Amino acid sequence: MRLTDLDLTDIRFRTDAEAQAVLRHACATNADLAQFHDLGTSEEGRPIAGITLGNGPKLVTLIAGAHADEPVGPETLRTFVLGTLAHRDWLAEEGGFADLFERFIFRIIPQINPDAEARNQLWIEAWPEVESYLQHRVREQPGDDIEFGYPVMRAENRLASRFLFDYTPICLHMSLHGMGFSEGAMLLIERDWVHRTEALREAFAQAASEAGLKLHDHDRGGDKGFDYVDPGFWTTPEGTAMREHFQRQGDFETARKFFYSSMELAKITGYDAERQQHPLCLVTELPLFVIEREYEREPGLPSAYLAFLDQLPELPLRLRQGESINDVLEVYQLRPLDLETAVRLQLRCIELGLECVQREARLVS
Repeated sequence: MRLTDLDLTDIRFRTDAEAQAVLRHACATNADLAQFHDLGTSEEGRPIAGITLGNGPKLVTLIAGAHADEPVGPETLRTFVLGTLAHRDWLAEEGGFADLFERFIFRIIPQINPDAEARNQLWIEAWPEVESYLQHRVREQPGDDIEFGYPVMRAENRLASRFLFDYTPICLHMSLHGMGFSEGAMLLIERDWVHRTEALREAFAQAASEAGLKLHDHDRGGDKGFDYVDPGFWTTPEGTAMREHFQRQGDFETARKFFYSSMELAKITGYDAERQQHPLCLVTELPLFVIEREYEREPGLPSAYLAFLDQLPELPLRLRQGESINDVLEVYQLRPLDLETAVRLQLRCIELGLECVQREARLVS
């Protein structure tokens, strides 16, 4: 059985409080494989949970929710924990996850940002209404952005750093993210691993196609440190590059608001001195709403997406004035990416990351 074979028929967006109760029970009833950790509380006093899963020698760290207007990642990690534990007793050759638990130990934070999750509930509860998303989406600005706050910017960063990154070698770190709008799927890869991920990239492109998605092909010319690799692939974000970007613009105040990303901290603290290898770091980027407008494409230039972005700021204003935005939605042929498809593709990305580090380990040995 593969992660993508898990039953997602009844999947839905859950609040972190609701999900934590279910996760706590699942860990308690599988105490030999799983442990639920009360890590502490967010800046507004909401509990943050971590989960340890498996007994293997190789450490994998998984986190989601840094940008809480991207709720697919947290639901994916909840599904990962609950689904694998539900099949824990099956033999690997019969489709279970015994081999997974023997090879790896996972440290998982399904939702690192419960405060912002709460502020986004108006549109999450109305999903998949794009009008609700446009009016009620809330996203943190630099200085509050958890993904660029490691290790100590916010209480959430301090809790995650202590749980995930304790200077134990890490083979794989993933931060599950998303995009509000795009022309397709993206996967960001830590730059030192790009040349070792050809098979991973081919498999991701195939999985996206099978999910009915193109690859979002946008060459930003290295803007803010996002280096273009191939259609659908950039390098992972770095707080260091963000600081340098704003310093070049003379905006030193904004530059000071960027700390490390979780990928940078994983690379620093998870370095395997014996193998002389940094962890593979991946960031998933799947759209909530897909722009399906067809046009003649130039490599690296998503024209429909860029044109839509130009119109995006006026859409919430029009909605607040009681106007319809159907004219814009029809031009760009927006469709919501259904949650089951999105979670299944996120799970496939986790599989691909695990396969990649296992393949690399065989080459090294």
